[in-house]
Formats: sequence, C-alpha cells, structure tokens
Amino acid sequence: MKHPFVLFLSLILLILPGCSAEKSSADSAKKTLTIYSTMSTDSERATFRKLAAAFEKEHSGIRVSLHFPGNDYENMMRVRMAANDLPDLFDTHGWGKIRYGEYTADLRDMKWTKNLDPNLNSILKNKSGKVYAYPINQAKDGLAYNRNMLDRYGIAPPETMDDFVKALRTIKEKSKGKIVPFWFAGYDKSSFAQYYDQFATPLLITDPAHNEKKQLIDGTFNWSKFTYLSNTLKQMQKEKLINIDAVTAKKSQLIELMAQNKIAFTMQGGTLGQDVAQINPNVKVGIIPTPAIHSGDDPIWIGGERYTLAAWKDSPHVKEAKEFIAFMARPANAKQMAEATSLPSSLTNVKADIFYADDYEHYQNVKVEPYFDRLYLPNGMWDVLGTAGQELAADILTPQEISKKLQREYKRLRKQSETQGAENNE
Repeated sequence: MKHPFVLFLSLILLILPGCSAEKSSADSAKKTLTIYSTMSTDSERATFRKLAAAFEKEHSGIRVSLHFPGNDYENMMRVRMAANDLPDLFDTHGWGKIRYGEYTADLRDMKWTKNLDPNLNSILKNKSGKVYAYPINQAKDGLAYNRNMLDRYGIAPPETMDDFVKALRTIKEKSKGKIVPFWFAGYDKSSFAQYYDQFATPLLITDPAHNEKKQLIDGTFNWSKFTYLSNTLKQMQKEKLINIDAVTAKKSQLIELMAQNKIAFTMQGGTLGQDVAQINPNVKVGIIPTPAIHSGDDPIWIGGERYTLAAWKDSPHVKEAKEFIAFMARPANAKQMAEATSLPSSLTNVKADIFYADDYEHYQNVKVEPYFDRLYLPNGMWDVLGTAGQELAADILTPQEISKKLQREYKRLRKQSETQGAENNE
C-alpha cells in the first residue's frame, strides 16, 4: 500500500508548473515536451532556450516547455517522484542512478553513447549497460585561483593540503593581509558543504591506507575520522587565512572581489574565470585539481555530470524526448552548451572552446572521482554539511561536536531513506 502522504503530494501536482493539468491545456495540435533543469545562470539558460527554439523549428509538431525551478528543484522532484508524475525530460543533477534510476528510460541505443567520455561510465551506466541520462556537460571541480597572486609571490599551484595551507600563509604574509587567501561565500551554506564534500574524497577514499568506502556504505563509518576537515578549516579561520566574513559573504561578491585582485583561492568554478575577465582582463583565473591529503596520494578532480537530460520512462512522449536528446547531442549543439557553461563536453567527439581549456588539458591525466555525497551519504546530508560549516565558522560548535552531529544525522537520514524505500515498495 502506498504511503498516505503520497495522496497529498498528488494533489500538489495540480498546481505545479508543467504538471499533467497544465499539459492537458496545451495546444492540442502539438505535443508538449516538459523539461525541468537545474541550470542557474542567465547565459546557460539563454543558450538552452535558443537550442530548444531551434528544435521546435525543426520539429513543427513539438512544443518545448522549459522550467528552471532554482532552489525548489529537489523538493519539486521529490513530490513528482512520489506521485510517479515526472516531466518528460529532467536533470538528474548527479543522481542519475541512485535517486532517479528507476524512473529513467534506457538510452543505451542512442548514437551519442558511443562517444560518451569513459570517465562518466560509472556514474551514468549500470553493469548491464543501461544509460540513465545524457550529460550536457561534465564537472571537474578543484580550486579556482588567481594566477596573478601566485606568480607575484612565487607560489606553485599546490598539489597537497600541506602545500595549500603553506601557500595561504605565504599570501597572507606577503600581502600584509590585504588579500584573502581562501574565500568562502558562507551565507549560502553550500559553500561550506562544497569544502567538506570535495575534500572528503582525498581524506577517506583515494588513498588505499585510508579507504573508508565499505564503512561509509554499510553505515559503520566512524565520524571522528572526519574531524580532520573541521580542524583544518578552523585553523585556517584562526590564522585569518579565510575571509573574516566567511559566514555572511555572498556569492554575488565573488566576481568583483576576484577582479579587484583581493582573493587568491576559492572553490567556485564554472563561469568565474570568464566573468572576472569581462570586468578586469588583467586578472587571470585558473583552476587546479583538489589537492591530496595523505602522503603519497595524488591530486584529483571531483566531478561527474553537471547538467543532464533524462527521459521519464513512463512519459507519453518518450520517442519525442529521445529526439530532443539526440538533437542536443549533435556536436555543434553539445559544443554550444559546453561553452555556455564553461565546462568540458561529456562527448569525446566535441572540443569546446571553454575558459579553463588549457588547465583541463594540462591536468588531463588527473583522475576524476565522483562527488562524495552522491556515493557515500544519504539524501539530505548536503544540507547538514553546509549547516555544520556555518556552525563551525560561527563558533557555535567545535570540530569534535561537528563530527558527532554529522554522525547523528548520517544515521538518522540513512534510517529515513531505508524506511521510505520500504514504503515505496509496498
């Protein structure tokens, strides 16, 4: 029997944009493809809209209805999954297999899959060969940095956490505190969540002597081993290696501050480099892989797919949805989207002229590891990580207390996820 709450959620769908009621009122002469995406910037959305319009022109019998719910995306999709009434096409935003897998049509027979970057196989394919989604681009997250600052102070791009902290200290000392070594936009808690999530992989996964995969997956992980990241962040704060307004600073400040040569490192990637260049072409922004933590380990990219298009398997327009995916996967169109998002294409036959192309070429042999929370943490832990970072920086909790809180929430959310899974299978 379905959980009673599902009935309530079904009613909510009547007022959501792009739902069944809205579809029925669409022009009866055309089939309407409803698409939900997590694209966030104006340039990304503008390019997507332009390509959708080109598709409509080419397919006169199909209308494309694009939706960008922003911060409401996840909650909206949870509601729709609970009622099994999803958009015809939707963005799996890193959860193609784990969260959305049972709802997606298999795309393995599409031509573009032959050119899928092998780095994405483990994220978008299962052992039997099912392809869960078309990746519009792929993320390779590391540290964005001001090349001018490192050149001025004779600092090589750091490859280890020790080198990174040493670089931060050098920048603070030689700039006499005028430059923020490591900048956080902590008003948006995702800034701290990104720190924890990104550095958790070199701390707990990539080094064979410190591999906690099994314990994280089976729920026996000892969260005291996570305290290192909180201790490191707190020490940076005490030494004023991060911005003093780390808890209240907003993402909207980043571009201007970087363009003014007031920031050395940050975790923001994407279009940062090109946005800064538009304001001050003399400031050169680069990106490097995430530094290693344990001795003998190597730097890594953290990533996987960034934006995707998955087709809902029960959509009445699966054929048309696949036609739209095939259109977006054409090399010329895939190139446009990669360049609009300033991220590499997911297809090996597409060479995009993106801002960080030289950096990605230089570090082309560096391994890409999936986002930590997508593989090893229960749904909901991202928000917990972000709040924990805010509480640490605001001196509300100590590093040890942070680890205890994370362990409690980890167990609670795992249990909640297991319970919901059992209910959905009844």
